[in-house]
Amino acid sequence: MEGYSKKEIINFVEEEDVEFIRLQFTDMFGTMKNMAITKGQLEKAMNNKCLFDGSLIEGFAKSEESDMYLYPDLTTFVTFPWRPQTGKVGRFICDIYRADGSRFEGDPRYILQKMQEEAKSMGYTFQAGPECEFFLFNTDENGNPTTKTSEKAGYFDLAPLDTGENARRDMVLMLEEMGFEILSSEHEKSPAQHEIDFMFDEGIKTADNIQTFKMAVKTIARRHGLHATFMPKPRNDLYGSGMHLNISLQKDGNNAFYSRDAADGLSEEARYFIGGIMAHIDAISAVTNPTVNSYKRLNPGDDKAPVYNAWSFTNRTALIRVPSNMKEHTRIDFRSPDSSSNPYLALAVCLKAGLDGIKNHIVPPDPIEGNIFEMSPATREKAGIRTLPGSLKDAIDSLEKDGLIKGVLGAELADKYIAAKRSEFSDYLTHVSQWEVDEYLYKI
Repeated sequence: MEGYSKKEIINFVEEEDVEFIRLQFTDMFGTMKNMAITKGQLEKAMNNKCLFDGSLIEGFAKSEESDMYLYPDLTTFVTFPWRPQTGKVGRFICDIYRADGSRFEGDPRYILQKMQEEAKSMGYTFQAGPECEFFLFNTDENGNPTTKTSEKAGYFDLAPLDTGENARRDMVLMLEEMGFEILSSEHEKSPAQHEIDFMFDEGIKTADNIQTFKMAVKTIARRHGLHATFMPKPRNDLYGSGMHLNISLQKDGNNAFYSRDAADGLSEEARYFIGGIMAHIDAISAVTNPTVNSYKRLNPGDDKAPVYNAWSFTNRTALIRVPSNMKEHTRIDFRSPDSSSNPYLALAVCLKAGLDGIKNHIVPPDPIEGNIFEMSPATREKAGIRTLPGSLKDAIDSLEKDGLIKGVLGAELADKYIAAKRSEFSDYLTHVSQWEVDEYLYKI
């Protein structure tokens, strides 16, 4: 309900029989949280009087300074179309404030908002659009998720091969009812793998939409007896799921990435932006690929995922691809991120790196037009093509050393994030996997 006043929202809630409102926000790991209130508390909520204990949220406040307030963004109010049509459920996405009225520095949404303001101070409007892939797996007799599917469909197949087609159709319809402009939906390469793409927007709106999208997809899948997962690599024998980020900058009403004078149509600013991302990619990966499982996707065996730090106009084996002949719609396709990331933080670090490239005129290497996977190690080395971090530990080590990207998170959140991810990796190393049992139990 963009542009609606408090009074108009109150009237809408009365007229449309909205009984419950969820006040949603996101923790540092990208998990959406919420506090539910009745419509009788709506005015209090819109006057920023809803208090919660921030010490209970991962990465938020200490116990001694735990009082925090939810400030609803009125433009994010929407009702959930899958909920009952009597006693409807609405929601706001909220910003987090301290008790003294100051912004909470560790709020991921605030971190992206600050980065957008930095871009605007340079004359740019940041726009992004995701390509969110996910799997629809069967549930067991108790409704618990599995990684099983009887489906055999591949790229662009349809029913009856695509057994998730009806669920995906309902997802599209529900999302459109919530105000999304859906560009396309299709079956992806692996059995049970799907993609729904929606219209790009300013960075903060896109991050809000990603969070809403994931919630809607999971909810609708459940209604169809399926489990939707955005896990990057849920099975060894299936290709991984990514969340490509299509990024552009607008300046004075024009696409700053497009140049009519350049033979390839790409502006110097676009090249510098690419150079900035490539220069900081190791640290960026700790945010855009933040789980142990992320690096099971980022390997040469998964031919959909980029492994090498390179860019290209034509092939899809590079980290960054610039779709050709887009003219006023020129954008970069940043291909390594996945949906286990916090979208606010992921977009913030990408934007910061790109702006650093523009500020410091970071020129990227020449574009690579051959299939990087098919190159010999010597050829890649000669071309200066490095691999991306091979594990979460490698990425976190790089984040700790990269002052620019670490600075985007802020000192306190960065320390909490790095500590949590080091603990996650340590837990992974000490866990005995099924592979180890299958490989060694009968041999040793």
